[in-house]
Amino acid sequence: MTDATFTDYGHRIQEILGLILTEESGTIRRAADLLADQVAADRLIHVFGPGGHSNLAAQEVFFRAGGLMHISAILDEGTLLSNGALRSMAIERTPGYGRVVIEDRGLGEGDLLVLVNAYGINSALIDAALTARERGARLIGISSRRHAAETAPDHPARHPSRQNLHDLVDVAIDSKVPIGDAVMEVDGVGEKIAAISTFANAYVLNCLTLATVEALVARGIDPPVWRSGNAPGGDEANARFIDRFRGRVRSL
Repeated sequence: MTDATFTDYGHRIQEILGLILTEESGTIRRAADLLADQVAADRLIHVFGPGGHSNLAAQEVFFRAGGLMHISAILDEGTLLSNGALRSMAIERTPGYGRVVIEDRGLGEGDLLVLVNAYGINSALIDAALTARERGARLIGISSRRHAAETAPDHPARHPSRQNLHDLVDVAIDSKVPIGDAVMEVDGVGEKIAAISTFANAYVLNCLTLATVEALVARGIDPPVWRSGNAPGGDEANARFIDRFRGRVRSL
């Protein structure tokens, strides 16, 4: 392996992020307006990534330096890899599980849920979307339209209804993740190497955060934003708002 391989991988990442920038900027800003509405009303923004590595998306913007304090991550134990990777995959494919998670959180009228999943098809994800919509919540979806479109209707990961996340949400942001997620080829190896979905999800979510803050400033609102506790004055800056969110944000 040479440095050229690393360079090629970097180029593939840049290619995906470039597609998001050129093709999804308007959609991200429409989604940001919904987030800004929540912050302006001092309501939480719920983020759920039902699926093994999709959980990283909720963690990316929760309690994170430069992130909105109104973000409430749904870190459900069922699909976390820390409880077993095969168990996580089985749970994300279990019909009805996503409904339990949303009902447990009590999401409903006036709430906003951001659902993140590279493939946009699994049972836990689709049930979460359907349940939140039935209960009156607004939905933003971050998933790959291509991945959903090119996955067979009878694939075992699919929800029984065969629906796709991007068809169920108020605003659908296309993460551009290619089929299979991994993007690099190594001579002598039959499988592709080096996944890309975490980069894509993190880019979309942080762009969404930036656009939300810009929208709020345009409304004359200075939103509470986390500072790293490891940065000078971080604990003091965050302490000004902790009591405002303690008890409201379950994972805080």
